[in-house]
Amino acid sequence: MTSKSLRVAVATALVLLVVAPAHAFRCGTRIITRGDPAEKILRFCGEPTSVQTRLSQRAFVDRFGRVVPTLVEDIVIEEWTFNLGPHYLVRVVRLENGYVADIKHLGYGF
Repeated sequence: MTSKSLRVAVATALVLLVVAPAHAFRCGTRIITRGDPAEKILRFCGEPTSVQTRLSQRAFVDRFGRVVPTLVEDIVIEEWTFNLGPHYLVRVVRLENGYVADIKHLGYGF
């Protein structure tokens, strides 16, 4: 491998290490991703700008990932909105039973 190729490979690796995945977001130096508990978000990001809560039902999924259609479980769905100001994107974090299920990036805040 030539010197130039090696430099490009190292630079690419560094960029990949620094950038948060699309399904994640950064709070300061910490990264929030799917599966994180609500307590981690509160500790690193603080209180959300707004919270919407609703109850839903879905087919039960056992610990092996198998869907049991005859059993229904109740889940609490919360959508936490983080508006960090006009220079940052608004983030909406959907929690299911207290754990991050999805993260959306909206337009710039206000």
